[in-house]
Amino acid sequence: MTGTPPGLPRLYTAAEVAEALRCSTWWVQEQVRQRRFPYEEIAGSCRFSAEHYAVILRVCEVLPAEELPTPVREVLPVLPGEALTGGLRPRVPRRLREVPTRTNAA
Repeated sequence: MTGTPPGLPRLYTAAEVAEALRCSTWWVQEQVRQRRFPYEEIAGSCRFSAEHYAVILRVCEVLPAEELPTPVREVLPVLPGEALTGGLRPRVPRRLREVPTRTNAA
């Protein structure tokens, strides 16, 4: 659209927006199909205004994540001779367990 009369807003095609965003026309049209980008539909084709382009840039903006403070874990003192396992006890191996013998009461 090269000859826009004065006073009318300039509308851009999906190809022009894609060129400005340095992406494919298909990607811009896919975002429009999925209703992620605002647009004007004129005569069955989508057009974008300068305001739409600004909104598209805001939609695609990725802000840096806030750095959360690392939680400080409390270190409990270990007494001499105390196990570091936290009270876990090993299981007796199956081969060493006593198996009750069956007695035939017949």
